[in-house]
Amino acid sequence: MTAFDRRTFLQLTGAGIGAVGLSACAGTGAGPSTGDSGGGTVDSLTFWSNHPGASKPVETELINAYKTAEDVTVKLVDGGASYEELAQKFNAALSGGELPDIIVASDVTWFNFALNEAITPMDDLWSAIDLDADAYVDTLREDYVFEDKHFALPYSRSTPLFYYNKQMWSAAGLPDRGPETWEEFAEWAEELAAANSGLAPLTMPPGTDYLDWYFQGMIWTFGGSYSDEWDPKFTESKSLEAGRFLQDQVKQGHIAISNDSSNTFGAGQTASLLESTGGLGGLTETAQFEFGTAFLPGPPPGCPTGGAGLAIPNGISDERKEAAMRFIAFLTNTDNTVTFTQATGYMPVRKEALDNEATQAYLEERPNARTALEQLEVTAPQDYARVFVPGGGARIGGVLDRITTGGEDVETAFQALSDETTEVYERDIEPLL
Repeated sequence: MTAFDRRTFLQLTGAGIGAVGLSACAGTGAGPSTGDSGGGTVDSLTFWSNHPGASKPVETELINAYKTAEDVTVKLVDGGASYEELAQKFNAALSGGELPDIIVASDVTWFNFALNEAITPMDDLWSAIDLDADAYVDTLREDYVFEDKHFALPYSRSTPLFYYNKQMWSAAGLPDRGPETWEEFAEWAEELAAANSGLAPLTMPPGTDYLDWYFQGMIWTFGGSYSDEWDPKFTESKSLEAGRFLQDQVKQGHIAISNDSSNTFGAGQTASLLESTGGLGGLTETAQFEFGTAFLPGPPPGCPTGGAGLAIPNGISDERKEAAMRFIAFLTNTDNTVTFTQATGYMPVRKEALDNEATQAYLEERPNARTALEQLEVTAPQDYARVFVPGGGARIGGVLDRITTGGEDVETAFQALSDETTEVYERDIEPLL
């Protein structure tokens, strides 16, 4: 594969945008829009959300505030239990169903929809409603660029965090901080298990629940990667070393793969957890013990960004698009991103929100929430093999399950992953370049 920068790829693919065979999010047409078809005032909108970070109550609160302020009713629809389920539902609507006006689009779903012209460019809509896009955090806003156009605005943006039970840390005689490297974690794991009745030192979710996201940071710290732009790097020596480390830590009982990892940690059944910043609000409410948050183990970059933005379907009327844009602007304005952040743990997406008096007061009271903002300085963009190759996240997650709970040989599994990634690239992307 030929390596070149992301911007070049996005420019080159424009001419053939509808030709890609997308395995994960392959909408092939635009269904009818909801409600008004043009020419009148839009007084109702439909918003599909998977309620990231258990955010349904705060989403409802903000929707009610919008009704009061603008006299526009927004119907909140459950789009699924995950970003992927919402994408599948939207994909089905593109084939002839009733389209929503706003959708949550994640780091691994927005690009396929943009490539397929299923969601609309926002730049002209920003001008139409006088939205200052520069008010958003630059790195978060620019994650949604395609052909020099923006296809979403940041909403529930996050990084993984290292959560640790301070009581269990103290019992093991460890300093009040996270491990600086994965090698240090491995050293601490024996002490943690011995001091805490054999409980797993760390729990992580399975490949069906974003283990591929958390492992992306781990593989970087070993000097490996999922890919170098379009070239898969799963079988490079450093990538294999990271895979073997993960497998070995699971075999030793240092890392437990749990289908309910957050609740396992919150119930005091494990000493530490890798979880999104979006889980901070829930754990703060439910955990019956003091816990701390820390950067993911380094050396940096050992942490990717993630989460989701808000996008607008392309197959609705221009009037509805502009009305949807006004709602998105409201939902992500400075005051409301502060409200959303404090209710969920996600990062503020507006620059002014970072220095907002309410934000600073909140961070003083809850220093665990400060970690994600500080860690943002040492994150890195995600590898193409996960976020741009169709089905990449699910494909990597499935292989990680095979080497952890399945015990499969790492080199064999990663070779198969590399071969399949290459096949998808050559079939679905390379013809457009």
